Amino acid sequence: MKKLLSILCLSLFLLWQPVFADDVSDTLKVFSNAGESSRYLNNSYGYAVFPTIGKAGIGIGGAYGKGQVYAQKNHVGESGMTQVSIGFQLGAQGYSQIIFFQDKRAFDEFTNGNFEFGATAQAVAITAGVSASANTTGNSATASGGKNNASTASDGYHKGMMVFTVAKGGLMYEASIGGQKFSYTPK
Repeated sequence: MKKLLSILCLSLFLLWQPVFADDVSDTLKVFSNAGESSRYLNNSYGYAVFPTIGKAGIGIGGAYGKGQVYAQKNHVGESGMTQVSIGFQLGAQGYSQIIFFQDKRAFDEFTNGNFEFGATAQAVAITAGVSASANTTGNSATASGGKNNASTASDGYHKGMMVFTVAKGGLMYEASIGGQKFSYTPK
């Protein structure tokens, strides 16, 4: 029964995800106006931006989102993100995510097939409020009132990558990025 509820919840949430639909340019504006993430946007080799990632779970959970990949400010391809998680979790949420690549080596690691974040991956949460409950272990973050006036703080790249997230809505206990898998398709 629990498995059936999990599958139903995930299916309904993935069907509901288009309500959060956003375009890449709007999402990039959010990150460019959000304190320290703007510094990464201007000084990184490249980045992958996901306007909306939908996540849901009841014991067994999943997440899914599509995004675009940029190298030296040029759109070079598309990326998909999937995540499956097992453990204590309940709820659903939508969020935006950007992954900055410090150099060509980090960019190549992401774009050479199927890239996966391990359990030690970290993200900096950018907005405040009930729905902004991302795990920021190892980094620090300051919070603000909303996505249009967000602020951030972090202590830098980890293995050539830096991840920022902006909560868009929903409420979920558990919001780590560990276990995310990414596909890449060149433009």
